[in-house]
Amino acid sequence: MKRIYGIDLSKDKFDVNFIGASGAIKHSVVSNNFKSICKFLTSITQDAMLVAEHTGVYGDLLVFLANHMNISIVLCSGYSIKHSLGLLKGKSDKLDAARIREFGERFADKLKETKSSNELITELNELYSLRTQLVKERKMLLTHASKKPQAISNSIVANQITIKMVKSLNESISEAEQQIKEIINSENELKRNFDLTTSVKSIGPITACELIIKTGNFKIINSARKASSYAGVCPFPNSSGKMVKKSKVSPMSDKSLKTLLFMCARSAIKYNKEFRLYYQKKRLEGKHHYIIMNNVSNKLLRIIFRVIETGIPWDPNYICLDPREK
Repeated sequence: MKRIYGIDLSKDKFDVNFIGASGAIKHSVVSNNFKSICKFLTSITQDAMLVAEHTGVYGDLLVFLANHMNISIVLCSGYSIKHSLGLLKGKSDKLDAARIREFGERFADKLKETKSSNELITELNELYSLRTQLVKERKMLLTHASKKPQAISNSIVANQITIKMVKSLNESISEAEQQIKEIINSENELKRNFDLTTSVKSIGPITACELIIKTGNFKIINSARKASSYAGVCPFPNSSGKMVKKSKVSPMSDKSLKTLLFMCARSAIKYNKEFRLYYQKKRLEGKHHYIIMNNVSNKLLRIIFRVIETGIPWDPNYICLDPREK
């Protein structure tokens, strides 16, 4: 059986909890830097498993070095850890590390090893996040400027600064988008998957880029079923005993991806005849608008993963035949 190391990550250091060779529970603190992490990883055996709570970028270096040294490491969500151990009292870094170790020991057979992201995917993610932030800032400035005509008086200087800032943001957004295109075109597999995804009508470059980042270029999330669950567009049963309620989507989903898929679905029912007829049919059956939009988003994901699997771009004239007919 693997020795489990529970790790509570933070910016400057992380607490480690494990059971030593003598059976005693041990605790240590490791600085979150290259030298200290390397020293810590060389002190443990190859058959060890590191279990840590996912805390964003604080664990990236640890994951990278553990992968490089062929040591198993798993990043788990704090929600899963907290709700699997029952009623808990007290909180500290030392206690959290012990609880993460206990979680790892109980669910060792269900944990999946975490791999560090590809360098191109990491850079693509950073540029995409920067673009998203710049677009938000531009929207805030434009929204504020749109209210000025109704004001009693306006500052000429404030208006000039706003125009200058919007122009600068437009240039920065264009530069980020250009860099994103260059990264995608720099690798054959990235370009292939991007072109296949955007071949689907109503799927634009922003949604395609988000899908590539969130799915790990369609390798980490490698099926439409997993993607629809991750994006929160597939319903789950909601019943207990004699109580049977309507199925509903999980609130534990990626909201930004779901928003983009919703916008793509709205475009699909407007410009794609097949989806438009599907929407009209379901509305006549009495289905709610948002339920149909989730279904359309789900269908779009299935189409995307199918074209990725086959390598054949989407054909608007393709007719799906009944598989029961020879």
